[in-house]
Parts: sequence; C-alpha cells; structure tokens
Amino acid sequence: MDSNTLLIIAAVVSLLLGLIIGRILKGKSAGKKVKEAEEQSKIILKEAEVKAENLKNERILEGKENVLKMKTEFEEEANRKKNIIITNEQKLKQKEANLNKQIEQNKRTERDLDNLKETLANQMEIARQRKDEFEKLKNQQVAILEKAANLSAEEAKSQIIETLKDEARTDASAHIKEIVEEAKMTAAKEAKKVVIQAIQRTATEHAIENTVSVFNIESDDIKGKIIGREGRNIRTLEAATGVEIIVDDTPEAIIISGFDPVRREIARLSLHRLVQDGRIHPARIEEIVAKTSKNINEEIVEIGERTVIDLGIHGVHPELIKMIGRMKFRSSYGQNLLQHSREVANLCATLSSELGLNPKLAKRAGLLHDIGKVWPDEPEKPHAIIGMELAQKYKENPEVCNAIGAHHDEIEMTSLISPIVQACDAISGSRPGARREIMEQYLKRLKDLESVAHSFDGVNKCYAIQAGRELRVLVDAENVDDKQASELSFNISQKIEKDMQYPGQIKVTVIRETRAVAFAK
Repeated sequence: MDSNTLLIIAAVVSLLLGLIIGRILKGKSAGKKVKEAEEQSKIILKEAEVKAENLKNERILEGKENVLKMKTEFEEEANRKKNIIITNEQKLKQKEANLNKQIEQNKRTERDLDNLKETLANQMEIARQRKDEFEKLKNQQVAILEKAANLSAEEAKSQIIETLKDEARTDASAHIKEIVEEAKMTAAKEAKKVVIQAIQRTATEHAIENTVSVFNIESDDIKGKIIGREGRNIRTLEAATGVEIIVDDTPEAIIISGFDPVRREIARLSLHRLVQDGRIHPARIEEIVAKTSKNINEEIVEIGERTVIDLGIHGVHPELIKMIGRMKFRSSYGQNLLQHSREVANLCATLSSELGLNPKLAKRAGLLHDIGKVWPDEPEKPHAIIGMELAQKYKENPEVCNAIGAHHDEIEMTSLISPIVQACDAISGSRPGARREIMEQYLKRLKDLESVAHSFDGVNKCYAIQAGRELRVLVDAENVDDKQASELSFNISQKIEKDMQYPGQIKVTVIRETRAVAFAK
C-alpha cells in the first residue's frame, strides 16, 4: 500500500469524523463545533500523514536490510562452493601425480620381469644340458653295474624292493608290538582294578544243571506204585507233564528226563505229592499235576517279582516279570540263567558306576539281556534278537533294547551301556566253574586253535595246553629268526581273535631253539 492511498484513506476518515461531529454539535454551537471539528480534522490528517511517512520509511528500511542479508548469504555460499572447487582441484592434481608415479613403477617392474624371464630361460637351458649329461652318466653307471653283477636294472630294483619290504614289515611288527605293550601297561592296570572290584562285589554261587532230575524215594517198593498196573500210572504222568520217567535198577531213585526244566520241576513236585498222599492212580495224577502246574506258575511270578525288588528295578512289565521268573528253571551251558542274569545285572551296575554312567539303566539291561532264551516261540531267531523285540514290545528304554540285541554282536551298538552288558556277560560266563562245556565242543575248540597255528609258514608243531588258555608253537630255527618269531606270535593272536570265539584270553607262545648235535667216536 503506497503513501497516496494512505493519504486518501486518512482524508476520508477525517471527513467522516467531521460530518459526524458536525451533526452532533449542530445547534447553538454548530458554528463553533464545526470550526473545532475542522481543526481536529486537520490535526488528525497531519498525524495520519506523519504515520504514513513513518510507515513508508520503515518498509523501505526493512527492504534494504533484507536485500543486504540476501547479498551476504549469497556471497557466503559462493565462497563455500569456491573453496570446495579449489579442494577438489587439489585432490585431482594429487591423484594425477600418484597415477603418474604408479605408471612409472609398473614400467620399471615390467623391465625387471623381462630381465628375470631372460635369466630363467638361460638357467633352464643350463639345467637341461646338465640333465642330459647326468642321464648319460647314469646310463653308463647302470651299464657298468649290470655288467659287474650280471643283473638287469629291473631285477636289481625288484631285489631291493623285496628287501625293503621285509625290513619294513619286521620293523612295523616290532613297532606294533611296542605300541600294544605300552597300551597294555597304561590301560591294563586300571581295567583290571575295575573288573576285579566288580567281580568281587557281585560274586555268586553257580550250580551245574543238566537235562535230568533225580527224585529220591525211601524204598524201592514205591517204584511199583508209581509204575502202576501195566504201566498206566507212569504213562499218565508222562502224558500230563511231557517228560520221561525212567524207573530202573538205580537204588532209591527215579530219573526224570526232559529238556524243559519247568516240566521236570512239575513232574518232580507231582511225584513228591503223590508219594506223600499214597493215592496213585490216573485221575489223582492228573489232578495233582494240574495243581502243581498252577503253583509253579504262581511261583514263577513270585520269583520274578522278588528278583526285580531285590535288584531295585521298577516299572517292569508283568509279562517280562514272568519271563524273569522262568529263568530260574533254565540253564545255559550248565549255568543257572536267573543267577547268571542277576550277576550280570550287578556287574553292569558296578562297572557303569565306575565309568560315570547310569547304573540303574545298566542293571536293567543286564537282567533282561538273556530274556529271549525263555521265549518258546520263534526258535529260529537268535535269542538276543528275540529279547530285543520283546523289550521293544513292552516299551523298554531304547538303550536297554539295543544292549539286549547287541550283546552277541547281532546288531550294531548305539549306546555306551551295550558294550558294558557284553563285557559283563562274558565275565559271568567265562569265570572258571561257571559253565560246563560239552566235551566234543571243547576238543573241537582245541583242534581249531592248533589248526590256526599250523596255517602259518615255518611252524613245525603246536600244542594247546592249560584247557586251551595257552597255545605253544614250535618253529624251525633255520627258517625263522627272533624277529620273525615275535611277528609270528602277534599274527597268530590276531587270527585267533578274528576267526574264533572263546572265553577269557589265550596266550600264544612261539618257541625257537637251536640244537647242536655231535658224536664222539
């Protein structure tokens, strides 16, 4: 808004004020008031002009200040951009200088590489010439040696290789023997300590059983009653129990024969009750046998429950408890199966505690490891596999199932408890007096031992002594030296471990002796 507009507005306002004042002051003092109003209007108009002039000056001054400020800011921005441009130019100049230096350095390096290539080429040429000279000299020497030794180079090389093989084999055998001996010295002491402690803490008695039971009677007169008229009593008893009753000339004794120990026990108890009662006839026999069978089944459950309670094992399925009770009437190589399983369980608990494992789980696996031997079905399967399947069926721990199935290496071991059960089973079974071995099997094992030794070259004679726990091998002193004898004993022991199954350990002794014989005439 310019000054003229302000002046017009001020004039209009003054005029309006004058008219208003004039109309108010009309009357007697109309003239006076009009005059005063005019003067007042003039005063107001002057003031308006002064204010308008002041406002105009203020706007002009403010405009000048804004222009000066904008000019200052523009100059500062221009100076800043100028400084940036100068800095960038300096950096570009510096980079250009560095690039020039790098190019010069690369040129010098390229010249050095060319010189090096030339030097290497010269050296390779010299090396090739020397190689040709060496080949000529080598061929001359080989020809001279072949002429002197009457052997070709390939024949001499073959002889040297064979000699080195023999020396390496002998040295390796000696080295292996040293390593084995060192391992035995460091590990055998602690292992023996743990095993011996476990055996001592769980030692039990072993009773040898077989496939016959003897029923003792007070006099031979009772034999006639047991046989009955035309043998009807004994036939009824054999049909009801499934065993064979042998009444012969043995004084005061009757032989009960059968492969199933439970049936033999039922027949023995039935005979005992019949003899005590005195009434021996087919109907009474069938009644007594039925009652005895029921009592035996109850006793089996009681034995199983008492066994798991004694061992502190909980949560066993009732069917497995029955099978544990049936172990009392089973034997393995003459060793009572329940006593064997209890001993294995205690050994497993002891060894697992020594090794920092779970003793309760190991004891459970040790007790159930031969459970497959009392299962009447599926005889074509190994008892370890049958036992594992039964344990899986009755929701046993997977580690327990694996230990049962792997204790004869039918399946792969997947837990640390499995080798413990296998070791404890071997400890219990291989203890002297724990089991009896059939004579034919015993003799066959001794012959197999001697056959293994005879399969090696240089062996003259061999003898299995100390019930098969030691194998003595006699070798030809002219064909086998001391180092070869040591190697031979090691190889024989390794072949026995690989090809044979045996309780305990077998000592292999190789004897090499030289005899000088002369005759005085």
